[in-house]
Amino acid sequence: MKELLIGNAAVARGAYEAGVGVVSSYPGTPSTEITEVMANYKEVNVEWAPNEKVAAEVSIGASMAGARAMSCMKHVGLNVMADPLFTVSYIGVNGGLVYCVADDPGMHSSQNEQDSRHYAKASKVLMIEPADSKECKEYTKLAFELSEKYDVPVLVRLSTRVSHSQGLVEIEDRIDYKLKDYNKDIAKNVMMPANAIKRHVVVEERNRNLIKLAESDLLNKIENNNKKIGVITAGISYMYSKEALGDNVDYLKLGQVYPLPVELIKNFAKNHDLVYVIEELDPFIEEHVKSLGITNIEGKDKFTLLGEYTPAMIKKVVLGVEPVKFNKINEDIPARPPVMCAGCPHRGTFYVLKKLGLTVSGDIGCYTLGAVKPLASVDSTICMGASVSAAFGMAKARGKEFNKKLVSVIGDSTFIHSGITGLIDIVYNKGANTVIILDNSITGMTGHQQNPTTGKTIRMEDTIPVNLIDLAHSVGVKRVVVADPFDVKNFEEVVKTEISVDEPSVIIAQRPCALLKTVKYTGHCTISDDCRKCKQCLKLGCPAISLVGDKVIIDETQCNGCGLCVNVCPFKAIKKIEG
Repeated sequence: MKELLIGNAAVARGAYEAGVGVVSSYPGTPSTEITEVMANYKEVNVEWAPNEKVAAEVSIGASMAGARAMSCMKHVGLNVMADPLFTVSYIGVNGGLVYCVADDPGMHSSQNEQDSRHYAKASKVLMIEPADSKECKEYTKLAFELSEKYDVPVLVRLSTRVSHSQGLVEIEDRIDYKLKDYNKDIAKNVMMPANAIKRHVVVEERNRNLIKLAESDLLNKIENNNKKIGVITAGISYMYSKEALGDNVDYLKLGQVYPLPVELIKNFAKNHDLVYVIEELDPFIEEHVKSLGITNIEGKDKFTLLGEYTPAMIKKVVLGVEPVKFNKINEDIPARPPVMCAGCPHRGTFYVLKKLGLTVSGDIGCYTLGAVKPLASVDSTICMGASVSAAFGMAKARGKEFNKKLVSVIGDSTFIHSGITGLIDIVYNKGANTVIILDNSITGMTGHQQNPTTGKTIRMEDTIPVNLIDLAHSVGVKRVVVADPFDVKNFEEVVKTEISVDEPSVIIAQRPCALLKTVKYTGHCTISDDCRKCKQCLKLGCPAISLVGDKVIIDETQCNGCGLCVNVCPFKAIKKIEG
């Protein structure tokens, strides 16, 4: 039987069929759906972990105990789990251990375009890269087998297009995987220096064996069309190349992207007048090819280090065929910038912070959109949790008076992920920063996943929620205030008070995401003839409110009746109408 699956769902199916026992992940686009789909398989123990490092360590423990285990993340999540990755490379596995990492060329939902292949090389673990949904399932199943055969964690590299494109996948039965025996093995599993020195020898020998694997046709395949031009490629770039070039070239399709083959590449290049290396992001394969002394190649000098490739781009470079020209539209197309949803609880927070003219150290999540006009109040966004730590650094650099015009904003899930340690740093090192935790009752940006503050597991089972008030008190914060950001007058006073005190302070801006099924806003808002055209409501940046000519209007089809605009209108000209 075949099913039409997105790449992420196919990865999940492959892991299920391979007998995976434990899956621990943190949501991150474009990898999130793998774990969400895994939760549908009741035979598997599946969880959302507080962050990727914890998830990686849970999977390592499960592997040590004899189960097949997996953890999934986006590329920047791989940064968070890098510490255990490098060490488990030395330790190896018991049950098969697979990490799925989804890169995001084009930065559709990310703060950078890092290339995760470098992590495979640096940590000396096997990395394989599927090109479509069919391979996503097949490669994931194979990854568990290779992990156990070579005693190595395996990275399955995905990209946004592979993760979210659909393809036909053969559905097969789950294997009856038996837990491997667990035996105490200090020399293998305890990475103190004396043991690690010996394990490094094992890692290097393993890498030599993995290079031999790369020379085989298990994952790396030549498609011979008897042409003088060859293409070396992998993953989604292979799919683009096939669409663009068809049978006009020969292909060396690499399914194993680390370690890379040597003789296979040399022989392929030797049999062609010219070889193109086609790969998105960094010249990872190209640099390896050049290191082999091969000179008849073209790569990034003809393509780009930036963003995604297209078949048209590849066809132009390799075949000299200009892209088809489309008829231009002579009218200006209105810009559609990203914007927080109508009713978003964060809008009230950023409205107040903008009004007060504060420096805002931002974080990763829906609330990053607080940097977009007209709110434009976020000063920086670095990585998960950095809003707290970076603001403390700003306060240290500029002094006490600057700190009274400075706040951090961080979501509830992100605070659990990596904001707690920053708050501890502030308390421990005698800071006086104000941290605003945006508690919207869910992990919003990645599609409404549960987290440790919600009281629900990934399978919606009841669990013990983290109490943010108690947590803040427990690390030494004495001042903790809960406030509704839609009560803008009170919220403004709360913020003014907390930034003025000379001690650490936490404000919990508490209001649920407007898109949650439990949130039942009703009616819609409208502007009466009492409007004096002060345009204060436009400063909210609500997509339902716009200026037509010199008149402010509210689009009833977009308004969900949240009522925030009612609270900010100084002349009471905005009314809420039920029904």
